[in-house]
Amino acid sequence: MINFQYLRTSVVKTALGLIAKDSKATFIAGGTNLVDLMKRGVTAPEKLIDINSLPLKEISYANNLLQVGALATNTALAEASIVKEKFPLLSLAIQAGASAQLRNVATVGGNMMQRTRCGYFYDTTMPCNKREPGSGCGAIGGYNRMHAIFGTSENCIAVHPSDMCVGLVALDAQVTIVGPKGERKIRFADFHKLAGNTPEKDNTLQKGELIKSVEIPANNFHKNYHYLKVRDRSSYAFALVSVAAAMDIKNGLINDVRLAMGGVAHKPWRLTEAEQFLKGKTPNKTNFEQASKIAMNGAKSFGENDFKLTLAPHAIVEALTLAQAKTA
Repeated sequence: MINFQYLRTSVVKTALGLIAKDSKATFIAGGTNLVDLMKRGVTAPEKLIDINSLPLKEISYANNLLQVGALATNTALAEASIVKEKFPLLSLAIQAGASAQLRNVATVGGNMMQRTRCGYFYDTTMPCNKREPGSGCGAIGGYNRMHAIFGTSENCIAVHPSDMCVGLVALDAQVTIVGPKGERKIRFADFHKLAGNTPEKDNTLQKGELIKSVEIPANNFHKNYHYLKVRDRSSYAFALVSVAAAMDIKNGLINDVRLAMGGVAHKPWRLTEAEQFLKGKTPNKTNFEQASKIAMNGAKSFGENDFKLTLAPHAIVEALTLAQAKTA
């Protein structure tokens, strides 16, 4: 790890001013991902701006809108009574991620900004277009068991590692970003990017901008919901495949439905075509299986992750089945 300068501020405007002055500066909050990257030499910021004292930790609910400050911890969000009551899918997704100790430190904004856990990205002796554009993708033709089956490109097949973000994209969240030009809002589904020709860019956040908050509109998904995470061990492991599933069932029919997946793409992967198919249908295994087939349109594997083409649709059916079975 190189030497770096450390600064701390409790004012948003000051934080933005500090980041604007130095192209090699970066914000740090919980640091659960950034510090790892620095230790391994994957990233080497010359200045860290500690933003933990910024007034961005509040979790509130008013006018049918949940507002979450970017510096709220994962634990605080998952355990907030209003989240458990009205947005339980999000609580489940967060609790499936990392460990309790890490969730106590990790922030909402930091979780959104975390980078892939692809082994080629972390190994500075190996080619990785995400770490060093133009160097190649070691995972294509290499060890790619954990890698993407949707939205891939010839430049990168890495996956986004977050569980929380799968829940947020399923719930139509919106992100508020603040920067030199003021505030702007963006759909959570548009915040993260597919690799395309610029795999080094994980999201649409511009240099000098800061995530301020996340908003989630009220919904009727507090009864029939489930977050299924398939992984190699039961805790502290990234998803091979995960599914966020929620249904609003009225008069025996699916009035509305949300489906999203993790562990399958460079960004949290929303299954909109499968959702459209299920709307107005009876919540049964036949329709769930058909929806899972629709969800797999365009999927492509790369050898060692071929099993995901079978695992993913089965996980979708299982998540929907478990969501339907809930009565609370």
